Order: sequence, then structure tokens, then C-alpha cells
Amino acid sequence: MDFLQKLKLAWHDTSLRKRLFFIAVMLVVFRFLSAIPIPGIDIARLESFLSGNQFFGLLNIFSGGGLSNLSIVMLGVGPYITASIIMQLLTMMSPKLKALYQEEGEAGRAKFSQYSRLLSVPLALIQAFGFLVLLSRQGVLTDLGLFSTLTNVIIITGGSVLIMWIGELMTEYGIGNGTSIIIFAGIVAALPAAVSQLAFTFDPSAIPTYVGFLALAALVVWGVVVVTEAERPIPVTYAKRVRGMKVYGGVSTYLPLRVNQAGVIPIIFALSILLFPQMIATVLGAFDSALLKTISGGLTTIFSNAWVYAALYFILVFLFTYFYTAVTFDPEQISVNLQKNGAFIPGVRPGTPTRDHIASVVTRITLVGATFLAFVAVLPLAMQGITGNTNLAIGGTALLIVVSVVLDFIKKIDAQVSMREY
Repeated sequence: MDFLQKLKLAWHDTSLRKRLFFIAVMLVVFRFLSAIPIPGIDIARLESFLSGNQFFGLLNIFSGGGLSNLSIVMLGVGPYITASIIMQLLTMMSPKLKALYQEEGEAGRAKFSQYSRLLSVPLALIQAFGFLVLLSRQGVLTDLGLFSTLTNVIIITGGSVLIMWIGELMTEYGIGNGTSIIIFAGIVAALPAAVSQLAFTFDPSAIPTYVGFLALAALVVWGVVVVTEAERPIPVTYAKRVRGMKVYGGVSTYLPLRVNQAGVIPIIFALSILLFPQMIATVLGAFDSALLKTISGGLTTIFSNAWVYAALYFILVFLFTYFYTAVTFDPEQISVNLQKNGAFIPGVRPGTPTRDHIASVVTRITLVGATFLAFVAVLPLAMQGITGNTNLAIGGTALLIVVSVVLDFIKKIDAQVSMREY
């Protein structure tokens, strides 16, 4: 049964149809909010600024497209994602948070998510103020007074909290992860404008370039799908147990380890780290000190260099893939669970040897996942540098998110349809 048939069956099911309709309505609301700009915008300067700044172009993806016109939801789900990342990092330093997240079940994870929501509010305030100051210095915003600045900060923070709430509603009453779907909607909404711009700038003499771009695009999409779905199975056997007259266990199965355990989180990590020097440069540039202005100019020059930016981006994504995998994947816990359930890996003794074996396998497959993730992340920068056309860019965060969301959505539809059939 192909996906279209499953979607047709889902549409004929009343409950699933309501869920799909709810997602559609929430996306319409989100797109409506993203079209309401804050006051005092110079549209021409904004477009020029975003097109010439790779970082903010990527950050626009995580705002669901709201940053492209400085809407009231310009931050999107960015603060919530950042807060979630910070909370997960804190689990490495706080045993109580780690126990809350990993050992206390659904109630513990719900409490953990609530802490992330609360943390996202001050982060949204800081990011909103930082963006307004930066954009004012770039001439994108007119010179706002104190009252106007504070009003805009409150509006932008409220918009971020509203989008976070809409994402939570979509997760609860829809299908799939609401936050991911909001980001996906922003990416897809930008496609018509990109296609039309490419059509207007079409050059007949560059047809071989376009053909090569389409071939490479198909290859990259195929590679992203393959690596996203790739797994390394570790064989597991359950020991036989005799209870009364019956024999239990003796079943052979496998433990699936994903090649890309971290998803797109390392890219978000990398973007967050690359944001700080630019924010610091903006703050330092506002002072009258010659030394601080020199430091600000140096930071701006470094991060304005496309090659330096791409190299730092590649290295950070690679390193954070290992880091996030180490945070979220615990071989010790898996080894303990296998031993408790009477399971073992053939040829490997239970306990510490099992933990070391799983850790070794994860380290090797993460090398492949980290390299591929970093390559796809910087591929748009490389394509734009080679072709000289900003519209000819394939790969990057947008493609990873689109593939992940589509595959997850298909799996959720498949699971819902299968459940209804049974």
C-alpha cells in the first residue's frame, strides 16, 4: 500500500481527518501571523540584509519564515528550541534533571518540557532585544525610541510564546511534531518565491549548469533520505527460561542504531554558537571606545568571510553531532536494560563488555553521520560560491528538516492507519 492510498484511508477515518484538518487550520493561522510585520521596517534594506547574510538566512528557516518580513512571530520556535537544548545540556551536569528526563517516565518528561517552556520566555526577550538593536544598526529599522523598542520586544516575545503554544496544540491534537511542522511550513512557503526568482533570472546559456544542479539535487535528496533512515543493527538474543512446562525466550532480534542519531540538532547548536560572536560584535560596536570598535570590526570581518564561516560551520556541526549523541544515547543504560531482560549480544559478555561494544559501534557510525551532516549543512554555501547564483543552492538545514518531517509524517500516518485496521 503506497502513501497516497494510506492518506486516502486516513481521510476517510473521521478521527484522523479531524487531526489533519486541525493541522491545516493551525498552519493557516501561523502563516497569517507571519504576515503581520512590526512597525518601522525598511523592506528594501531588509531584503538586502537577509540575502547578504548567510547566518540570518539560515536563522529565518527556524523562525518558520517569520524573520523574512520581521513579523510579530519573527523568532518563531527558536527560543523554545534553544531552551530545550540548554535543558538537555544541563542533564549532563545535574543528576536530578537527568533522572527527571530519563527515569521518571511520561510525568517526568512533561515536567522537563514545562521547564523548557519557562526558560524560553527570557531567551525570547533577550533575542528580541538583540535582533532589534542589530537591525536598527543595519538600517533595516527606523530609529526607535525606548517606548517603541520595549513595545516591540514584548510583541515579539508574545508572538514566540504564541507560536510555541500552537506547536504544542498541533503535537497534541494533530499528527506528528507540531514544532517541526511549523518550521516545515515556513520552508515550503518560501519555495514559490525562490522558483519564480530563478525563472526570472533564467539564462539559456547556463542550461548545462541547471541540468547539473538538478542531477546533484536529486542525488543529495536521495543521500539525505538514505542516511536519515540508515540503521546499524546489533543482533540480540534472549536467553531461554523455563517456567513450569513452558519455555520462554530464545528469540533472536536486533538493536537498531541510527547512523544519524542527532537529527538536525547539531546544526541548531552550531547556529547558536555562531550567533554569539555576531551579537557580541553588535553590542561592542555600540560603545564609543576605539578598542571595542576595533574588536567589533574584527569579529564582523571574520564572520563575514564566507570561507571562514563555512569552515567553522562544518567543524561545529561535526563536533556537536558527537556531543549530542553522547548526551542522548547512553550505552550503559542499554546494557543494563538488556541484562535485566535476559538478553545478550552473541559473542559479547553482559555488563561492561556489552556497554563498550555498543559504545564502539555508535562511535564508528556517528563518524559517518557527523561527516554527512556537516557536508550537507555547508553544501548550499559551496554551491552558491561555485555557481555565483544564490538561487542554486541544495542541501543545508532546510532539506534535512523537510526530509525528516516528511518521513516522520508518513510513519505517523502509517501507524495510525495500521492501528485502525487492527
